[in-house]
Amino acid sequence: MSFDKTIHLPVGADEAFALITDPERLRRWQTVAARVDLRIGGEYRWTVTPGHHAAGTFQEIEPGKRVVFTWGWESGMDLAPGASTVTITLEPDAEGTSLRLVHDGLTPEQAAAHAEGWNHYMDRLIAETSTAAGAGPDEWAAAPEGIDPLSSADASLAVLLGVLRKLTPADRDKATPCADFTAHELLEHLAGSLRQIGGALGAAVTDHPDASPETRIAALAQTTLEAFTRRGTEGTIDMGFAELPATVVAGILNLELLVHAWDFAKATGQDLIVSDVLTDYVEGLAQLTISEQVRASGSFAAAQPVAESAGSLERLIGFTGRTVAA
Repeated sequence: MSFDKTIHLPVGADEAFALITDPERLRRWQTVAARVDLRIGGEYRWTVTPGHHAAGTFQEIEPGKRVVFTWGWESGMDLAPGASTVTITLEPDAEGTSLRLVHDGLTPEQAAAHAEGWNHYMDRLIAETSTAAGAGPDEWAAAPEGIDPLSSADASLAVLLGVLRKLTPADRDKATPCADFTAHELLEHLAGSLRQIGGALGAAVTDHPDASPETRIAALAQTTLEAFTRRGTEGTIDMGFAELPATVVAGILNLELLVHAWDFAKATGQDLIVSDVLTDYVEGLAQLTISEQVRASGSFAAAQPVAESAGSLERLIGFTGRTVAA
């Protein structure tokens, strides 16, 4: 059985092709993060929503015209990577491009589930190309079902990238709630943390300091989270300075992504909207991760008081040693 849908995009065929194949553009409407090796036989892996990772290989590529790739999920849906095929065809017209997506090789149940997903993301693709605001944050990425330390990290990454996307060169020297860190220095700290965790997980981590903040952190986090998903959260991880439980390392990763999203937002005057499901969960991880010994090492300041009426995000921020009103 198959899913078959055609939409119109008010952009040229080359831009439409980039929107469906380029990681930076995919993040605008369909993925939290994406790894793409755009060549025949090349692999891709997309974090579509937190904890849900699509993967496959490219079978046909005609830039600006057509792309065919196998499709499946690393877990769930009973559809393994390579078990089905997606064909996207682009046809220029007088007002833009007609995009037809055909997803073959599905059972009736899989077709129904994927129809819901493709319809959701096709609507977001239309919004991305048709409105000044673009597709905006994806509500499906806000609060993972059956949340765990790695799906919460995916969701935290989605929040962070939304903030980094709006950073400009003029923000480089702005002070942040992290003591003694400008926005640029905080970005370097975050990149270093992702390199360290990814390296400890055995990933081949490549940093691109000259890329935009969003693109740089997205690539580092994609590599690190993919390695963490393959490994799981059992046992311990040698971090170089200490052997830590994998759950603690996952907690550190969540804090790096979500709390620093708040830091960057405060430094640049952005509003940060985060699901209470996510902040409640990360606060629980913080309680397990930030011991008095950790605070004594200087990694975190003493917990700061928050108002009794404080929301979930404010409680998390206060617990990590930041003044919420900063």
